[in-house]
Amino acid sequence: MAKSRVPVREQDPKVRAHNFEEVCLGYDEAEAVQEAQRCLGCKKPMCVAGCPVGIDIPGFIARLKEGDAVGASRVLARDSALPAVCGRVCPQETQCEGRCVLGVKGEPVAIGKLERYAADTARRMGVQAEPPQEKNGMRVAVIGAGPAGLTCAGDLARMGYEVKIFEALHQAGGVLVYGIPEFRLPKREVVEAEIENVRRLGVQIETNVVVGRSVTIDALLDEEGYDAVFIGSGAGLPKFMGIPGENGNGVFSANEYLTRANLMKAFSDEYDTPIVTGRRVAVVGGGNVAMDAARTALRLGAQTHIVYRRGEQELPARAEEVHHAKEEGVVFDLLTNPREILLDENGWVRGMVCVRMGLGEPDASGRRRPVEIEGSEFTMEVDTVIMALGTSPNPLIASTTQGLETNRWRCIVADEQDGRTTKEGVYAGGDAVTGAATVILAMGAGKAAAKGIDAYLKGRKK
Repeated sequence: MAKSRVPVREQDPKVRAHNFEEVCLGYDEAEAVQEAQRCLGCKKPMCVAGCPVGIDIPGFIARLKEGDAVGASRVLARDSALPAVCGRVCPQETQCEGRCVLGVKGEPVAIGKLERYAADTARRMGVQAEPPQEKNGMRVAVIGAGPAGLTCAGDLARMGYEVKIFEALHQAGGVLVYGIPEFRLPKREVVEAEIENVRRLGVQIETNVVVGRSVTIDALLDEEGYDAVFIGSGAGLPKFMGIPGENGNGVFSANEYLTRANLMKAFSDEYDTPIVTGRRVAVVGGGNVAMDAARTALRLGAQTHIVYRRGEQELPARAEEVHHAKEEGVVFDLLTNPREILLDENGWVRGMVCVRMGLGEPDASGRRRPVEIEGSEFTMEVDTVIMALGTSPNPLIASTTQGLETNRWRCIVADEQDGRTTKEGVYAGGDAVTGAATVILAMGAGKAAAKGIDAYLKGRKK
């Protein structure tokens, strides 16, 4: 049994740093079969326990061993509405692959790359989702067409419910279309195709509907005849540092910057969406969103810096994303924290005052606490600053829904096991409940809520 996984092909860093085409090229059939052969097919597969949506990982890999990518895709479809997405953006190294027994003395099976191969191959061969044969006569409204909402809607449709998703933006997909760049997750080829599969299950999607303004949850339940509601509206409200100069021209939240580049296609000459590219860009933060913003700015022609107050070991971003950013030329200014953004006479960014940091004792997150080094203040020459410090849920839905409780972080209070909220018939999951997290965790919450809604409505029917 090979200790090392089959290498995956990628674009050359010097080439991809100047385009928005997908970085990872994926496995071909021979590579996928070879990598699948490494799987031991454990009787008690720990990889499945590490997957938030409980995919039958040994089952789909067993089909790949036989060269049956379509059969593998059907195994994936039982538990995941978005396998081609998950194969690309899930942090497998801390989930399924992190539990693989081969990882003890070698490299774990490349589960994510195999999932991507199976889903991509099935899509190219025209394999489509099959709608349920019978409807049960009950209706469920889903708020938000992101990973949580799409997953919950897909699972409920398979159970026979009539499901309609209400999406605030003009395009379905949530963070998959506005947050994650094209070079990590192709929109037309991958995201739109997987959303179309959800539609084929019978799910309706209505865009440009801002729940809390266009319609309320109470109206959906009391006036429009829905039997239950799932809230998967995400966390789109950006956080800032609160330092002087943060309201200057040339300072962006990563949310706005990436939305312009991704959803509104500002990177393409075929679109008129304005975006400030900058010559020297500082991205403040160390998560996946910071990496996405920095790598986008780099491709738009800027010299780009990641400014993060802790060290490399504490970076919350995926190791793969950090590696790719470094390969492409992003500069990492670690143990560095901004104090002030300097503005010129016209209010535009001309620099950023920073201080060097040291690492003290671990804090509540388990990471070592950053401590300022006295007398280490210096000024970075930048003309654009992008704040990638996390997001929180928009309070609109909670503020317009009587009986729906939120916590001190403005997240909706919901049961972890089934998504039940404090308002009867209303369920919630994903970033609207947890704050900003991963795509697969949101999908897991959507799946759990679908089961909770099904149990609630069947119990009420009795």
